[in-house]
Amino acid sequence: MFKRAMGTLALGAALAATGADAKWLRADTDNFIIYSEGSEKSLREFAENLQRFDATLRFRFKIPGGKEPNRLTIYLVPQAEEAGRLMSGKRGSSIAGFYTPDPEGSFAVSHREDMGSQLGTSAPQQTLFHEYGHHFMKRYVHAAFPAWFIEGFAEYYSTVDFDRDGKAEIGRPAYGRAYGLLEMPKIPAERLLLERPGAMRTSGQVDVYYGRAWVLTHMLYSDPSRAGQLTKYIEAINRGDDAKQAAIDSFGDLAQLDKDLNRYMIRPMTYRRTNEPIAIPGSITIAPLATAEDALIELRLERLSANGDDARMTKVRDDLRALTALHPGHANGWFELAMAEWELDEDRRDLAAVRAATDKAIALDPDHVRANVLLGRLLAIDMDNKEDFSAAAWREVRKPIAHANRTNPDDPVPLYAYFRSFQQQGVTPPEIAIKGLEQAFSLAPEDIQLRMEYAYSLANKGEFAPAIKLAQSVAFDPHGGGGEQFLEHLEAMRDRREGAAADAAAEPEKPADND
Repeated sequence: MFKRAMGTLALGAALAATGADAKWLRADTDNFIIYSEGSEKSLREFAENLQRFDATLRFRFKIPGGKEPNRLTIYLVPQAEEAGRLMSGKRGSSIAGFYTPDPEGSFAVSHREDMGSQLGTSAPQQTLFHEYGHHFMKRYVHAAFPAWFIEGFAEYYSTVDFDRDGKAEIGRPAYGRAYGLLEMPKIPAERLLLERPGAMRTSGQVDVYYGRAWVLTHMLYSDPSRAGQLTKYIEAINRGDDAKQAAIDSFGDLAQLDKDLNRYMIRPMTYRRTNEPIAIPGSITIAPLATAEDALIELRLERLSANGDDARMTKVRDDLRALTALHPGHANGWFELAMAEWELDEDRRDLAAVRAATDKAIALDPDHVRANVLLGRLLAIDMDNKEDFSAAAWREVRKPIAHANRTNPDDPVPLYAYFRSFQQQGVTPPEIAIKGLEQAFSLAPEDIQLRMEYAYSLANKGEFAPAIKLAQSVAFDPHGGGGEQFLEHLEAMRDRREGAAADAAAEPEKPADND
């Protein structure tokens, strides 16, 4: 569900936006930045519902509230077909939405189309709540979870809804999984527990996997006879116990678990309602975008979602050239143009054009955080071309990155760029850079690349227990990719370090020289 791709939107509509007919609204809440072309009323209702959902998860898991320094951005498009086109790059497919934990900042896309659901929560809301469940788990619940529970957790909470009083209803049926559960071949509980969803060969099998993971999660949360088993199982997994043994020790005979799961699936399911209404924390402000920003937003989505497609990125770059000609005084437009050129294949991009657009963005806004980070990257390339690797040259590289961090200490991108600059230099990062990496991870732990980098930094300091725990969270993640090799590498590092220490301890002490 982390695929990212979209076709090019019509530039004409973007360029035609004026102060009078600007169409995008922005809602700011404690935890989200939401863009929508709909009415202010519908956007406010959406924002309130989303904040209630976040508050429900925090209530359930005892996570403190408050204003999130690195908020999730959500784009609401008009229809399911538009959301499908954004993800796949092709017209004709309709989806409820998608989520991307992008290194530049995680974002989600949903839509405002009325799907006419008569069976509980709407498909767009369920998909968004499912994906936000992933985001919430990675950001706030610090443990390694097996793949089936990662998906079961997200499915279980995807159906949360609120009654007229604002009370949360938790554990409602996931009707969208009914066909796969009832009509497709069942996945035995043992296979569900031990096999990764990527091993499934067809979309039907993956759908059954999601459904069975949801039912198992629902049963473990709701069946009094299995109270405490899920907690025991997760604790065993995090200790590093064998996965099958952990399941047997926690759930008992796995064949019996499968029978219980089959019975639970066909019986009426109960759900919980909170005793009190879920309050909407903080304030929600809604305002129209300025003319130039309104014209830019769709092209920003284009760039973020091009995902390595050079032809698509070239078209985005050309459209951004036209946009900056129309709005030459807009720093964000120049930055987006610089990034579109930067993200082309190395043999095709024009670094002089990247630098020119970056300089214009900074000239218009000297405190533009991301433009200053990009300037640091360009200075590193320029230094390499000049073969000037002096300490003074590296200080120049880091100046704009450090300025970006001072401008917005809650942006993880400058913090990570500062740390990476020492790696690029080929020297051990100083403590201040390691602390910066730690802060970047705390701001965006859903970023797999950042999570892996932080785990390596812990391992390099000999702190293998937390490093391996982070590696497990990547290895078990059904969306991670390459996590198993990452975990094996850190375990090998630990074993080598422990072996060397054991050898040193076992080495006989040399006799003293009495001469």
